[in-house]
Amino acid sequence: MQNEQQPSWGPVDRQVEAARYALLRRLAFAMRHHMVVHLQPIGMITEVMERRLRLPDPDLGQVHESMTKINGFSRAAVQSCLDVVTWLAPEDGVGIAIDAGVQESVAMLRSNFNFRGFTLKDEVGAVPLEVSRASLRNVLPAVLVALTDHASSPADVVLTASADVGRAVLTVTVTPTDGSQGFAGDAPYRLLEWQEVQALAHADGVALERDGQQARITLVAR
Repeated sequence: MQNEQQPSWGPVDRQVEAARYALLRRLAFAMRHHMVVHLQPIGMITEVMERRLRLPDPDLGQVHESMTKINGFSRAAVQSCLDVVTWLAPEDGVGIAIDAGVQESVAMLRSNFNFRGFTLKDEVGAVPLEVSRASLRNVLPAVLVALTDHASSPADVVLTASADVGRAVLTVTVTPTDGSQGFAGDAPYRLLEWQEVQALAHADGVALERDGQQARITLVAR
C-alpha cells in the first residue's frame, strides 16, 4: 500500500495561511453579527403573535401577516449563514462586480468599524467590471483592517474605484476627522501587519501599493 504524497508547503505558503487565519479571526465578530441580524426580529414578532393568539377573538389576518414576516426573516437568515460560509470556504471561479463586492464587504464591516471610531464610506459608484470574488474578499477587508489597526480614530475610511480595460483600481484612504474615538472594547485577536496583507494579495494575484494611509488595490477582470 503506497502512502499518499502530501503537498509541499513552504514558508510563503504558511505565511499566507497564517494571514488568512488572522484575518478571519478579526472578521469573526462582524460575521456573527451578519448571521444573527435577521434572527433578532423573529423573536420579537413571535412574542407579539403569541399575545394576539391569547385574545378571545384573535385577528387571524394579523397572525397571518406576522407569519409572513417570520418566513421572510427566516429566509434572509438562512441566506446570511450560507453567505458567511462562502467567506470561510470561498467558491472557486465565482466572480463579482467591483461595486457589488465593495458593497458586501462594507455591509459586513460597517458596524464593527463604527464601534472602533472609523466610518466606512463607499464612494465607488457604478463599476460593473467583474473580478474574482474570493480575491476581493481576501484583500479588501485585509487592507481595511490593517490600515485602521495602525491609524488613530476617529477617521473616515473612503473607498473609490476606477476601471480601465481589463482591470480596476480600488483606492482606500484613511482621513482623520473630529468626533468620537469609538470604544476600546475587547482587545482584538491581534493586529494585522502590512506584510501579511501583501502576502495575501500576492497569493491571489492582486497588485497592492501603499502610500501612508492610502492603499491602491489593482484587480484584473475575470
